[in-house]
Amino acid sequence: MKEKLQDQQDVIAQWSFDTRPILGRFHLWLDDVEVEWVRGEPAKEFTKELSFLDGRMERLFAMTGAVTALGTQVFGKPGAGADLDKAALNQVKKDADAISAYAMSESLWYLSRQLPENHAIMVCLGEGLMPKAGETPEMGANPQIGFGRVYARPEVARWLDERVVRLLNDPAYGWNGFYGEIKSSGITVWGAAIDTLENTSRFAKGSPSGPMTVLHLFDQPLHVSRPYEGYVGMVIMPKEVVRTAAERAWLINFRTPRGRIVEAIEKTYPGIRREHIHVWTLGGEARAPRIASLWRAWQEHGVHVIEDGWMLPSGIPAFTESGTYAPTFRVGTWKDAEGALHLFITDAYAASAEAVQSATLGPMLGLDVSLVPFTSRFDLPWEKEQEVMRLDPDAPDFAGRIGALVGGPVDHDTVSHYARMIRDAASAGVLCERSTLTADDFFPEKRWEVLAVSGYMGPDPYSGAPGVEQVGPGIYRSTVRLASSGGEKRITLTLRLGETLEQSRLVFSPLLSRFLAGEPFETRPVRISDSGRIRNELQTLCAEALEFVDSKTIRVHFDRIPPVVIPYDKQRTLVKVLRWYKLRHPLWFSWMELAEATEPVPTI
Repeated sequence: MKEKLQDQQDVIAQWSFDTRPILGRFHLWLDDVEVEWVRGEPAKEFTKELSFLDGRMERLFAMTGAVTALGTQVFGKPGAGADLDKAALNQVKKDADAISAYAMSESLWYLSRQLPENHAIMVCLGEGLMPKAGETPEMGANPQIGFGRVYARPEVARWLDERVVRLLNDPAYGWNGFYGEIKSSGITVWGAAIDTLENTSRFAKGSPSGPMTVLHLFDQPLHVSRPYEGYVGMVIMPKEVVRTAAERAWLINFRTPRGRIVEAIEKTYPGIRREHIHVWTLGGEARAPRIASLWRAWQEHGVHVIEDGWMLPSGIPAFTESGTYAPTFRVGTWKDAEGALHLFITDAYAASAEAVQSATLGPMLGLDVSLVPFTSRFDLPWEKEQEVMRLDPDAPDFAGRIGALVGGPVDHDTVSHYARMIRDAASAGVLCERSTLTADDFFPEKRWEVLAVSGYMGPDPYSGAPGVEQVGPGIYRSTVRLASSGGEKRITLTLRLGETLEQSRLVFSPLLSRFLAGEPFETRPVRISDSGRIRNELQTLCAEALEFVDSKTIRVHFDRIPPVVIPYDKQRTLVKVLRWYKLRHPLWFSWMELAEATEPVPTI
């Protein structure tokens, strides 16, 4: 017993030492560490890495997930949007997104100081640019960590930032020039796909399960050349099903008729009852125009389409209003109490970052993931939707082809909208002309490694992982999952706030959000670190308002900020704050220019 206690103390001490940059930044103490191997051969802590990272970096990423989940759950006001109208609910969601994006971004910044000197982390895909089903366009502009954000030691960060700005502004440079320069430089760039607050609406409404933070880190940058977020159709099933079908010369992917997929499942698992084939897909009235025919396609073959509230093997009910990522971990078979075989698969769509995250879980979990790019309109059913992105927007018959899919004449604005979505995807590097995509299509090397980090604000129905739990005054248990080809761990960290609750709230709150909420900025002591914090927060808070003039200058355009993203009264405060910093500390804020509004913000 004494030796076991000593071993646990050693684990806590080493975790505290390895993750002290993040613990120190957020004024936290680590009281306990519990590690459970979910997949792979268990090994004593500190003796085996899961991924291409070393052990210390894995622990820093685990702490990033845990701290983001903790800060969001404790200070992001879960449930504050219940019973509010859409506009007020949207503001609650944005405030929560700001907390989660800030906590993760700050964690990555402090973590990056421990990277090898020639390494950098570059965010390639992020959630928050695009409206979801039933939302208006400005509702998609949520605080988020998106394309081009670099975390590295200063010299490497500056070098890579210059290349990112050129990639965005110089068509002759392009992806090939960008990646070629990285390869010849000897600098290693790790790409990332990030959703700092998955299931934001459920979080804001106070739903009991589902909210989580997701970060996938790759051993190379994704083949993405500019900010992009679109929808992607995806079907996920065990590889055994696809192999069994291939032996019969059947092709199984997203475009395969669902009846043929059912046949392949029955050949793979002889004797399985069709009502025991459970298909998770998105639900709700807003999604009916796009995928109601998909629901019917499964139901016509006697398959169970999972409904809200259906009890999962974890003992937690499923939900179908959002969240395509987490169900990926549940895909596979199990037997019920009577010994009957059940199969869980998913067939839905997701935003691009979430789709790539799900797809890159496939190899480690023995799953086949087939993808098809969709548009961000909800006018067409999925059978026709999957054809739109393959069209050539410059073809003379493009309008006619759109009309044929729509089923009648279409106006100029509709044609232009579809053309713009296709061009946006192509310019970002999405291979729309392919009939289907796999995870490999997003990586320049085709052979890649990933570390998947999931931190849970609320319980996860698909794995049974608990959410953030308060176990004492200022003491919380935060559970995070690390998954890679080497195995999968569930890690529960007991974290203690080092300050009062109100002081800790300030620690976890973005500086600009505090000022916009009314905290005085003229009397606050200014540190040189404020420059980096404000630059970082502007990129998170209102990326659409920023123009990267060159590698050293960002111009802020206030006329590009919709009032639903930042209300006019807060925009006026933001202008005052930025002007004050620019006037008081012109050297520290030489990177920032304030553009004259072409459509002036009222009463500025």
